[in-house]
Amino acid sequence: MNPIGLERIRNLHGPILLTGHSGFKGTWLTFLLETLGVEVIGYSLQPVSQSLFDRSNRIGRIREKFANVEDFNTLNNFIAEVKPSITIHMAAQPLVLDSYKNPLATFSTNVQGTVNLLEASFASDFVEAIIVVTTDKVYKNNNSGRNFIESDALAGKDPYSASKVGAEAAVAAWQQISKIQDGPRVTSVRAGNVIGGGDFASNRLLPDFIRAHMNNEKLIVRNPSSTRPWQHVLDPLIGYLMALEANLNGHEINSINFGPSAQSLRVSEVTKIASESWPTQVDIELCEVPTNPSAESEELNLDSTFAREKLGWQPHWSQEKSIVSTMEWWNSVINNGVSSEDACKHDINQLNLM
Repeated sequence: MNPIGLERIRNLHGPILLTGHSGFKGTWLTFLLETLGVEVIGYSLQPVSQSLFDRSNRIGRIREKFANVEDFNTLNNFIAEVKPSITIHMAAQPLVLDSYKNPLATFSTNVQGTVNLLEASFASDFVEAIIVVTTDKVYKNNNSGRNFIESDALAGKDPYSASKVGAEAAVAAWQQISKIQDGPRVTSVRAGNVIGGGDFASNRLLPDFIRAHMNNEKLIVRNPSSTRPWQHVLDPLIGYLMALEANLNGHEINSINFGPSAQSLRVSEVTKIASESWPTQVDIELCEVPTNPSAESEELNLDSTFAREKLGWQPHWSQEKSIVSTMEWWNSVINNGVSSEDACKHDINQLNLM
């Protein structure tokens, strides 16, 4: 994949405001935009210890503000101050299992935070387009294994996915406002299970693998038969930028999927590939009996035909290569002394962006 045609993004009048810039995807997107020569301004909560942002010593590297998107006045004032041409909204509570523990905070962040970002962006006369990152888990899922397309029904099963459906409802409302008031174009982007170097979140398979190695503990793998659309983090990020470029060029894209070309791999398959890619042995136990059968969906697949036909987007990495690349990233950082930032830039350079 050679994602040419990002000239509008490279030549924006103002910066891109990225909420959630201290998160895993936000840090990767910051590196990607910097490679493209685009000014990024960040807005997020304080970084988590051992996160990719923390490992890369990113504090103070760009103009940024650490605050909560639930605080409308602070967010609105900051947008008015920095005058971005684009807002990309990634700030979220992103974990399904955590959403069961704290559904109120999940809805507050994921729904009200999205409403605040949209309202503040529309209040300006300089924001040209808005990208809102939701998830593949917004689709009504009966575990049939069918590939979801953008027009499929949305319905949240758990607090996380339900809150993201709420975010999608907010996006749809502001898309209607945009038509009536000639406001900035708004697009929701839906990606699968992104993986890549530096993700250290709890209850995610590959981060759990790395923690098991670092702590010399057994890796307990839950729901090994479940499928997810695994993809390297850079693949959907490039897709987001291509959708943004299309918006800036006058194309109307309400929502769009970014997922792997092949059918989703099972958790057990991902575990096997990761283990074979790692230089030392990690003790692994597959829990064949689901830890909580109703907590998470068993089958999840995305159809990215629209992204391929509308944008010319396609994944650079296969699911298998995405897993191997992630393990190579961690090996280079943990065992070979490569900096986190250099390891990220190594993967970005494989895209041949320049």
